[in-house]
Amino acid sequence: MKHADIQRLLEFAAGGGSFQFAGMNQPIYEDGGYSMSKKKSGFFLVREEILPEAIKKTIRVKEMLKRGDARTINEAVERMNLSRSAYYKYKDYVFPFYEASKNKIVTLTLLLEHKKGVLSSVLNTISSDSGSVLTINQGIPLQGMANVTISIETATLSIDLEALLDKLRLVDGVKRLEVLGQA
Repeated sequence: MKHADIQRLLEFAAGGGSFQFAGMNQPIYEDGGYSMSKKKSGFFLVREEILPEAIKKTIRVKEMLKRGDARTINEAVERMNLSRSAYYKYKDYVFPFYEASKNKIVTLTLLLEHKKGVLSSVLNTISSDSGSVLTINQGIPLQGMANVTISIETATLSIDLEALLDKLRLVDGVKRLEVLGQA
């Protein structure tokens, strides 16, 4: 994969939607080119719909095993119509976004309607799921909207991050929510 291809992939992924993390171990020169001798491993945020079926099925198998919907790996891969070799090939390299966010600090940016109680509702939603708010920055409301940046520690969350983000998007007055970054 060339540097320009990776850039286009990242720009495409920035468009929103359902995401998964996919690990890559591409040989990369320090100047951005590719080599077989110098390796650098990294993570990319990738839209789920562009992942190969084997990777999607591997993620589903891992979720089935975690939830207890299947008792063994053999049972889970059979139900997903996935070969065991494909499962073992990808299982340590792909995981849902929320697993990559555990025990991290996640920074969210929100666009909120300038109405009484909207920010309070957002904070109460985070608190009700045991999220720990570290920082809050709110810009001056312009044209009835306010930009807010919130940093959350995810170690104590009682639900996964993806579920929390879904709940926050449903709060009345939240017009946009994006994950800005994580540490």
